[in-house]
Amino acid sequence: MHLPHYKLTTGISSSIFEFTSQGPKGEIPKIIIFSKMSRNDMYNLAFGDYYIVTRQVDDKIISNNADSEKVLTTVVRAVYIFTKNNPHLLIYAQGSSKSRTRLYRMGIPKYLKEVKNDFIVFGRNNNNWEEFQLNIDYDSFVIKRKSLKFE
Repeated sequence: MHLPHYKLTTGISSSIFEFTSQGPKGEIPKIIIFSKMSRNDMYNLAFGDYYIVTRQVDDKIISNNADSEKVLTTVVRAVYIFTKNNPHLLIYAQGSSKSRTRLYRMGIPKYLKEVKNDFIVFGRNNNNWEEFQLNIDYDSFVIKRKSLKFE
């Protein structure tokens, strides 16, 4: 993906990525965490502001740093890197609230054309998974590399 994004750094774990949002509210540390779920091949994507001193993540805050597009493309970039190193894993994403999930649902179409070269995006509606379609009110999402089967 060749869209503007922030530089990602990763530490000891290749499942944690950090970057800094830069905008009118200053520099805001952000973190992306891929954590194993009960299904062995599925990892949850968690994302939010990162408070370095307390080592806490806030996935409910609205930063309003005028860089939401660049932040979102940075999260997508982390998905690319994580799945390149772990092509057999599925990535599960759900907003921390209904409104945040709706924002994700509205944001996915902006990048769908580009990511479709490498991924298939699924949405869950009424407990049924289907390939992502526009104008459907999904409550969560799964992303997988095209070479994998999702059931």
